Amino acid sequence: MTLPTRHLGALEVSAQGLGCMGMSHGYGGGDDVESTATIHAALDAGVTLLDTADAYANGVNEELVGKAVEGRRDQVVLATKFGIVSTDAAKGLAVRGDRDHVRACCEASLRRLGVDHVDLYYQHRVDPSVPIEDTIGAMAELVAEGKVRHLGMSEAGAATIRRAAAVHPIAALQSEWSLWTRGIEDEVLGTCRELGIGIVPFSPLGRGFLTGRVTRAEYGAGDMRAALPRFTGENFDRNLVIVRALEELARARGVTAGQLALAWVQSRGEDVVPIPGTKRRTYLAENVAAATLELSADDIAAVEAAAPADAVAGERYTAAMQSAIGH
Repeated sequence: MTLPTRHLGALEVSAQGLGCMGMSHGYGGGDDVESTATIHAALDAGVTLLDTADAYANGVNEELVGKAVEGRRDQVVLATKFGIVSTDAAKGLAVRGDRDHVRACCEASLRRLGVDHVDLYYQHRVDPSVPIEDTIGAMAELVAEGKVRHLGMSEAGAATIRRAAAVHPIAALQSEWSLWTRGIEDEVLGTCRELGIGIVPFSPLGRGFLTGRVTRAEYGAGDMRAALPRFTGENFDRNLVIVRALEELARARGVTAGQLALAWVQSRGEDVVPIPGTKRRTYLAENVAAATLELSADDIAAVEAAAPADAVAGERYTAAMQSAIGH
């Protein structure tokens, strides 16, 4: 199977990528055997963009992805990130963007991935204590040395994106974008399109909530959702109403709520390449099928009416974690 392709700046990728974080980090225990099989199935299905980061389980996720793509490196557009030093739901994120850290992180990522270059290297979060020109300048040096092919940013603000792009072309901005997280549409999206920067939405299924399969009982040890406002208390129940409305629409189309939500993200433009995350082959197949699910204008209107942005209850992060976004 071959998926359609899209462009992130000058970088050609499959129209949908695979987010690998949850295989090792953020959503409880993992299964390396099934995760590896899922990565192989993604490649077989025509997915070329694989996304990881050094912060995911302190590099363990990069090691998993690196081993999974051994012998198939030429089929993969490999993306990783640097910049998050530590994560704490109560205290927030500790970030670094100084030149020495950029270079050390890249070298460590290359070792863990077992490759001589990465295709897309993101600054995971902007470090407000370091001029963005310095951080992007250090990343540009890695491009000049052949260790990185293209540069990206994540959860950056519009003004910072402009300053960064003045230093070196930025291929992609990775930020959360889904039916229930639409803040990117206010200013950042227009800025990226003006500058020719592709958009890589992470959590396009609302960290799984929009599939209708998330229950409170799933929150075990290591599942970050237990601390997120949208997944707890009355917010959970209010947001479930949105999902039930999506499920009703999906049944009429003969698809799942998750596929409908993912197809909506895919429909946002030819410069949009969502990276739904999964660690299971069954869910991968469901997600990939959504990459070619066409929605009419009436379909899109119905989806947006069922899941209006102002109906979502709760912030997407704790206040401490939210403070690292939009710099």
